Amino acid sequence: MSLSRHRWPGELGRRGFGFGADYNPEQWPAAVWREDVRLMREAGVNIVSVGVFAWAQLQPGPDTWDFADLDEVMDLLHGAGIAVDLATATASPPPWLTSAHPEILPVDEQGRTVWPGGRQHWRPTSPVFRAHALALVEALATRYARHPALAAWHVSNELGCHNVHDYSDDAARAFRVWLRRRYGDLDTLNRAWCTAFWAQRFGDWAQILPPRLAATCPNPTQRLDFARFSSDALKEHLRAEREVLRRITPDVPVTTNFMVMGETSGMNYAGWAGEVDFVANDHYARPGPRRLDELSFSANLTGNLAGGRPWFLMEHATSAVNWQPVNRAKRPGELARDALTHVAHGADAVCFFQWRQSTGGAERYHSAMVPHAGPDSAVFAGVVELGRTLEGLAEVVGARRRPAPVAILFDWESWWLAEQEFSPTSLLRYRREALDWYGALLDLGMRADVLPVAAPLDGYRLVVAPVLHMVPGPLAARLRAYVAGGGHLVTTYFSGIVDEHAHVHPGGYPGALRELLGIRIEEFDPLPDDEQVTVTLADGPALIDTGLTGAELTGTLWTDRIELADAGVEVLARFTSGEQAGRPAVTRLAHGPGSAGYVSPRLGTAGLAVLLGPLLSSAGVTGELPPEACGRVELVVRGHSGHDYRFLVNRTDGPVELAAPGELLLGRATGSEGGVRLDPRGVAVLRHPVGARLRSGDHPRSRLAAPGLD
Repeated sequence: MSLSRHRWPGELGRRGFGFGADYNPEQWPAAVWREDVRLMREAGVNIVSVGVFAWAQLQPGPDTWDFADLDEVMDLLHGAGIAVDLATATASPPPWLTSAHPEILPVDEQGRTVWPGGRQHWRPTSPVFRAHALALVEALATRYARHPALAAWHVSNELGCHNVHDYSDDAARAFRVWLRRRYGDLDTLNRAWCTAFWAQRFGDWAQILPPRLAATCPNPTQRLDFARFSSDALKEHLRAEREVLRRITPDVPVTTNFMVMGETSGMNYAGWAGEVDFVANDHYARPGPRRLDELSFSANLTGNLAGGRPWFLMEHATSAVNWQPVNRAKRPGELARDALTHVAHGADAVCFFQWRQSTGGAERYHSAMVPHAGPDSAVFAGVVELGRTLEGLAEVVGARRRPAPVAILFDWESWWLAEQEFSPTSLLRYRREALDWYGALLDLGMRADVLPVAAPLDGYRLVVAPVLHMVPGPLAARLRAYVAGGGHLVTTYFSGIVDEHAHVHPGGYPGALRELLGIRIEEFDPLPDDEQVTVTLADGPALIDTGLTGAELTGTLWTDRIELADAGVEVLARFTSGEQAGRPAVTRLAHGPGSAGYVSPRLGTAGLAVLLGPLLSSAGVTGELPPEACGRVELVVRGHSGHDYRFLVNRTDGPVELAAPGELLLGRATGSEGGVRLDPRGVAVLRHPVGARLRSGDHPRSRLAAPGLD
């Protein structure tokens, strides 16, 4: 998961935060380019991504190249002091290529060709596409290897956004090669896939296909392996382009933009992070009451994919997007708050899609740094103000994320498996459960790290593993060692159930975690969408003096028939309605100074915020925010060179005042000593000596006014 090496674009770190956008000059006449550069300088833009969708312009025909416009743009940007993250332009093939070679077009699971007209209409495993793409990469790298504007390479764009699962004959052949490497022989594959079921045993590798449209549910392990293969096939394409770039331009860092956001699940980015020189991510906020939870969660996970090192926010939106059912404009303060939340979680570059809003094409209603209304607009004024804010925070550049006391484990393979058909419920949403726990911790004012499941757990007092459905033997051993070493683990329904082949651990649920948790479940009892149960907190030792005994929570989605298999198990809550009334709903088993807990129903953010109180207390985790800020303010910490930088993000639409001593780099002090005022959707940044706690002390000295605070 860790980066093989970490290299940042050119001189960008020495110049402060990266700030810019996707720049698509091919959409505009050359006369507009000079106006663009003038406005970029006004906004403080210092890096742009160029050429993302320029293949048809750069190579108008199979034997024709035209670099004249790109040459001019590169020179123009360099003359203005703007660095270029140059895309390899392979994201979407031009019409001449798909006309000459329709065999590069993807095929869906029903055998239908995915035709040109959108984007990413190519097969990750097509040797024909690969050859043409690498020829383009070679030409670009050779031409611009020594161009002074070149700061980084941007491989393709959002790999897998639309073509992660291809079911073509090319994919079938590549899948068989991948399976041979994984299993070695057919007997091993047949055992792993449990092909004795439904007479699926294979006698020849050529008989194996991708999980195309079938009469009923395809083999679950076949589907899991195809998901693994599909992520790996895209990763292999990333590697292929990267190797051309490293051969020709060994000193220029290479990245590609991940999509850690929402329900984008097809790419296992924990396995991709080591393939790039710095992690980059695209993120677009989802509407809804927990919008900020999801934004923070995704930024947090991206920062941990980067191993705590700085990362690059390659795309986000200045205002409305164009692909949601209803596309709302951002409210005052949200442009800056969204961007600075990513910065808080480790982003050292903040870029948008895109620089100038398109007047035609599919994304003409997607916001940009320069909107249709032009530079005389609130959006552009907000962009300029954000550029000044980032300039004033330059000393934060290079600071690493400070680990939190709590971790939430995130596992792409559990995500893939837990939501397959023919499971106990089709209503389960893996990422939603992880977000519930994260949101509850935010509501309590607690910092938590969202970690890829393979990340080290040392130093975390409490680790939450929601719906950790797949638990192979080595992972079970790691979790046991964590608890034996004094750590406190909490997991949930549908966890520990299967191994790496999607085979159920026998002996009762929760399978691989059964002995660690001290419970045994014979049958799941999931709930219909319109049914809920009452969960009442018990009067055990962990709840003494909490005032929570007898508190009632609402459970949905899931219940279990839990039996206590270890006499030491403490029941923290019981079902008091529904089929499982009277049975345990939440349990905890002490293992020396550590413990392992289980939560059977989905309690939602509000219920988990109640339950987390005693769990955090038992783990010795205390809050870092003053009581008046809990649930209203998010705290994130970065640090280097003897200083910690504490970001305080106002999660509300009203003003917040709190006691937060330190030197203010962003924001403003209140009249009271050590007080900070956050206006609606505002952000403050305070500098402290390393290790200092957020408590009363010296009066903050403001160095920079936050956008919208004055």
